[in-house]
Amino acid sequence: MEMMPFNVVATQDPMVVVPALRPASPEWQAFVPLLMNRTTRLRELQISDAPWLLSLLSTEEVSRFISPPPTTVEGFEAFVRWSHKKRAAGSYVCFGIVPAGFDHAVGIFQIQCKPGELPEWGFAMGSSFWGTGLFVEGAEAVLDFAFGGMGLQVLGARAATENLRGNAALQKLGAVRQGVIPKGLVLADRSYDQYYWTLSADGRPRKKIVWDLATH
Repeated sequence: MEMMPFNVVATQDPMVVVPALRPASPEWQAFVPLLMNRTTRLRELQISDAPWLLSLLSTEEVSRFISPPPTTVEGFEAFVRWSHKKRAAGSYVCFGIVPAGFDHAVGIFQIQCKPGELPEWGFAMGSSFWGTGLFVEGAEAVLDFAFGGMGLQVLGARAATENLRGNAALQKLGAVRQGVIPKGLVLADRSYDQYYWTLSADGRPRKKIVWDLATH
């Protein structure tokens, strides 16, 4: 939620033990599965999403607590291509959030896996879709995929201490606050302390949402 990974600034991290991966299918490196229910599709980002993501994720409301997103359509197109490359390398996966009746993504869920570090996930969505239920259902599906399809045991997440909405969302999903990263988010005009959260497969309070899986 707090970072676009190609812009992330090195910060002080809390001490977190990185668990080993459980055996899992490597199929997600070849393609991102399509996760579907009656209201939402989660799919890999497409170049055609770029102008919509620029419009929706660059507003002051959305960008206040994330590292600066690309500022042009071309920049978002480069981000989409970068995400495909990193997914193929097994270090990153990004889902576009596509509501029913839409052809384009209105936000993203992302999971980043760096060697020797705790995998982290994040999200950003256009403010006009806040409070619609898209986030909760999408987040549950992405977490099911992370723990089941990717074989992860624990996911980390960062949220600025002033980001009340983001922190409440993580807590609702069952995340546990581990500590504070001083000045963890550095922007052009100021810096924010961040809470660091962890979420485990066994610590989720909600039942799994039933989704249909398809390749594309």
